[in-house]
Amino acid sequence: MPDGDFVELGTVKQAGGKIVTAWAFEGDCDADAIRSNTFAMEWPPRSGRQQEFPEVDRAAWFDLETAQEKILKGQLDFIRRLGEMLRT
Repeated sequence: MPDGDFVELGTVKQAGGKIVTAWAFEGDCDADAIRSNTFAMEWPPRSGRQQEFPEVDRAAWFDLETAQEKILKGQLDFIRRLGEMLRT
């Protein structure tokens, strides 16, 4: 578990309707040690079979500029909000 105070970055609604909530923190955390929770969905589509998948496929640390290039377009507001918080 990360060692630091968490700051909520709010939520965004992605194009497909999924609502994502994110937090930031200043502290020490090994990105390679991060483990994701899972979600269930029907897969393959219309098969009637439920399978579980991780919410997060990997974690890494980036400066704000690089993060803006790598993050999903629908989640870019998180990086912008963090940048605003850091400037104040």
